[in-house]
Amino acid sequence: MEVVIANVKLLLHLFLILGSLLVPETLADGVTPIEAKHLRDEVRGMFYHAFDGYMEHAFPLDELRPLTCEGEDTLGGYALTLIDSLDMLALLGDRERFASSVEWIGKNLRFDINKTVSVFETSIRVLGGLLSAHLIASDYATGMRIPSYDNELLDLAEELGQRLLPAFDTPTGIPFGSVNLLHGVDDHESKITSTAGGGTLTLEFGVLSRLTDDPIFEQVTKNSVRGIWARRSKLNLVGAHINVFTGEWTQKDAGIGTSIDSFYEYLLKAYLLFGDEEYLFIFQEAYGAAMHYLYKDPWYVEVNMDSAAIVWPLFNSLQAFWPGLQVVLAGDIDPAIRTHAAFFSVWKRYGFTPEGFNLATLSVQHGQKSYPLRPELIESTYWLYKATRNPRYLDAGRDMIASLQYGARCPCGYCHIVDVEFHKKEDHMESFFLAETVKYLWLLFDLAVGPDNLVENGPYKYIFSTEGHLLPATPQISLVREHCTYFGAYCKSGDFKVEYHASVVSVDPQETNGSRFYGNWVRTGLPSESSFLESTPISGLIKGLCPGLSHGQKYGITHLASTDTTQENESANQRGSTVVQSHSVVVVRDQSAASSSEDKNNDHDNVQLSNK
Repeated sequence: MEVVIANVKLLLHLFLILGSLLVPETLADGVTPIEAKHLRDEVRGMFYHAFDGYMEHAFPLDELRPLTCEGEDTLGGYALTLIDSLDMLALLGDRERFASSVEWIGKNLRFDINKTVSVFETSIRVLGGLLSAHLIASDYATGMRIPSYDNELLDLAEELGQRLLPAFDTPTGIPFGSVNLLHGVDDHESKITSTAGGGTLTLEFGVLSRLTDDPIFEQVTKNSVRGIWARRSKLNLVGAHINVFTGEWTQKDAGIGTSIDSFYEYLLKAYLLFGDEEYLFIFQEAYGAAMHYLYKDPWYVEVNMDSAAIVWPLFNSLQAFWPGLQVVLAGDIDPAIRTHAAFFSVWKRYGFTPEGFNLATLSVQHGQKSYPLRPELIESTYWLYKATRNPRYLDAGRDMIASLQYGARCPCGYCHIVDVEFHKKEDHMESFFLAETVKYLWLLFDLAVGPDNLVENGPYKYIFSTEGHLLPATPQISLVREHCTYFGAYCKSGDFKVEYHASVVSVDPQETNGSRFYGNWVRTGLPSESSFLESTPISGLIKGLCPGLSHGQKYGITHLASTDTTQENESANQRGSTVVQSHSVVVVRDQSAASSSEDKNNDHDNVQLSNK
């Protein structure tokens, strides 16, 4: 066995050397601004070719069969592709079709059906699609408010959430993989589920809780994450499949790809959206273990979760989301760049990424030759370009468009590729092609042209779900636990009284506290803040982060109407305190917060941050 492992390691090392030769240092014929505009428009055309094909030939069935121009029910029979496409219609500014689609869903969609559905897929595609569209359709600030809309999608989302809840009734808190929407969990339902299936529900269910004031949805998904993490190995690794009754791992392969991928993703995103530091702590532990045991620069392998012995020296296509997660959220940009280049070399070799590429044999893994229109590599390409503005990512995006147009385009949409070596097509188009694949391509080139869309220029910062749905950091979602605790907080009651105190806060444009900037993204040098966040333009930089700052204040989720601060400043100064102000930020901090922070008791009532 030791000889086999040694041989695998030797082959892997050889491939790492050869792999670097597959990745060009620079890509020829860079994308010009005019070409970027044409490519953005071409991606828009790709979306409508597939969307119109679905609406004409498949709707209201779940998905399109793009070769034969027919429809099929695949996940539940609830117009899946339309729901998954809603926020992309809004992103494109298509008010007419967005409004008509929301209206049809509100009037016709039903969940009281005798269908057994995947908890994971239904959550990320249907629940997430409904919530994202609701948040856009109900808010004038998005520019896509539908005047006649009356929370129909939120009501449907709440009903769906209730119908999914029986899946969580297990001894471990980790949900069954499937549930019947009418009858609950089937008697013979499998007790085995994937780590991703149990750990990728927090965003959708958490948003649902905060919009409906019903904590149960957020509670059950957090318990599921705790149930998985409590059963991690001593190496802080998690396996791929687990028994939801006994908590025993039935597959102990640890990786960042199939069956595990979005578990890591949602740990960090749940923290960024909700401010729950428990998620951040788990992410930091899990990410550190992944980088230590799984990372074989620039690739990632699968190992036994207990011993860290290599099980599969395999590039799995679902791993391709990782560089985007690293560079934008975790701030680990150097390995992200190298890993993306390695992954893209596989795309260049075949025109697509196969589901599995063996790093030891330098060939497509047997039985994993397909490319089902996955978005993960395109997603990372968008985030890397957003973070670095390096034109190589536009070149990569152009190559991806060419592959899809010449290899996957079918009469009514885009087809799965059965075999990346021979580009054989299959008569199927997943809904995520519209929800994610073309969305990230469009965002990539719209960003290059000069962005004019909801994500880049909208009223909120957005967290993308694992299905690419837009979840905004509104006060109702992100600051709900801080209501009425500081000036400018989200207050459901609309009635709050806060004492304002202040002390000295250093603001020095020359001091960045170890921060590194990449375009308009900033990573702080503080160990507890290992995340990339869009920076709010300010004339100076606040040195460090005050211990008493709340989640919303740390991450710029501030929601204040214009106010006159002159009187507040004078009042604070009369009490012998100091208010430090720039043209866009005012920070006020109580001296008592400093002493209490030394006792590790942060007081969120004492710090105020407001946009000016």
